[in-house]
Amino acid sequence: MLFHVRMNVNLPPSMPEADATALKKREKEIAQGLQNSGKWRHLWRIAGQYANISIFDVDSVEELHNLISTLPLFPFMQIEILPLCRHPSSVREDDS
Repeated sequence: MLFHVRMNVNLPPSMPEADATALKKREKEIAQGLQNSGKWRHLWRIAGQYANISIFDVDSVEELHNLISTLPLFPFMQIEILPLCRHPSSVREDDS
């Protein structure tokens, strides 16, 4: 199942810089691991915002929830999720 996921990150201004840096480092490690596994298929930064748009390829809504909720930045995210299905006019055979 494919999901379009928008993540807006809002770190508190009072968070010590060292804590923010450690969170971001761990987030990057997990995100890259999920990308390498094929679960996090695409990841794009939204220009001018601390936000991203991603495509996840998972077996269920529950799996998506479990992956996202384990991200270190999850407590600081506003998340929007849209389930996707293949469009009949798509010329891409691998987008299912």
